[in-house]
Amino acid sequence: MALTDTKVRSAKPEEKEYSLVDGDGMSLLVKPGGSKYWRFRFRFGGKQHLMAFGVYPDVSLADARKKREEARKLVTAGIDPREHKRAVKEEQAKEIITFEKVAREWLVTNQKWSEDHANRVKKSLEDNIFPTIGARNIAELGTRDLLIPIKAVEKSGRLEVASRLQQRTTAIMRYAVQSGLIDYNPAQEMAGAVASSNRQHRPALELKRIPELLQKIDDYTGRPLTRWATELTLLIFIRSSELRFARWSEIDFETSMWTIPPEREPIPGVKHSQRGSKMRTPHLVPFSKQALAILKQIKQFCGEHELIFIGDHDPRKPMSENTVNSALRVMGYDTKVEVCGHGFRTMACSSLIESGL
Repeated sequence: MALTDTKVRSAKPEEKEYSLVDGDGMSLLVKPGGSKYWRFRFRFGGKQHLMAFGVYPDVSLADARKKREEARKLVTAGIDPREHKRAVKEEQAKEIITFEKVAREWLVTNQKWSEDHANRVKKSLEDNIFPTIGARNIAELGTRDLLIPIKAVEKSGRLEVASRLQQRTTAIMRYAVQSGLIDYNPAQEMAGAVASSNRQHRPALELKRIPELLQKIDDYTGRPLTRWATELTLLIFIRSSELRFARWSEIDFETSMWTIPPEREPIPGVKHSQRGSKMRTPHLVPFSKQALAILKQIKQFCGEHELIFIGDHDPRKPMSENTVNSALRVMGYDTKVEVCGHGFRTMACSSLIESGL
């Protein structure tokens, strides 16, 4: 019986190595240590031969089957697939394929990323990885080579950046395996080599304290737009940039729906103002009656401007990213320990989990 993704993924190691057969000469060799290797047996020149297709999960079941079909076609055509593989590698060796070249190809394959996120990933590689190993032949890079720039970032104290760079480097090397440029992903051996980040979660109130928060918002005597922004953030738990850069043109009062676009028209002089939804697709946010009522109040207050949450001094620019947190501090909350604007999303998640939704 042919293998399935589930069967391959769930195959457990035993005292001795064993094989799971997929058919047409291909099997998965499971080692006692847990490693899994794709193997292909074929007959050529009157003799049996064995060919390696790579390591799972770097080479998926679908990838391995594709390699098998290519190899079988070569055998049918009278070509030894092992010799063909060697010839391809020799040809590739004539033109050095650098880590940077493969990394940039990998960046292009991530079509689901927003342009803003893709640029951040690219810049992190350009700043931290490419200067050290970008010009190196990707086929010659080992685990120690890959760790050099990452450990330098870790040493500087930027643990979260180092962790992300490790993940991205591993993904780039996996892409190289899947593209047939290398047979094994040395980045896999970096697991545990970088110290974990002590990044704090956004502080959020216990759910039993929400009535207290609502009362303090009601009693807030500062700028009305600030109070409405705080209320709306609590009601629809969206990201700060989604709220601050919102336009009236995105709101449909008839359907009570807010359509956050993938990207927005940049606001001159405002950093990241092109940000829309996190994914590269329109994000639909339905409004409750309470949320819609707040929007109607805001419409009467400053509906003549393009932006919904206009700044204090210039209506062409949005309110500050610190506005909601500043209001929470005025209400008596410690935004580093008790609750902050970003923590509203955590509270919403906890509430939904408790409700069973």
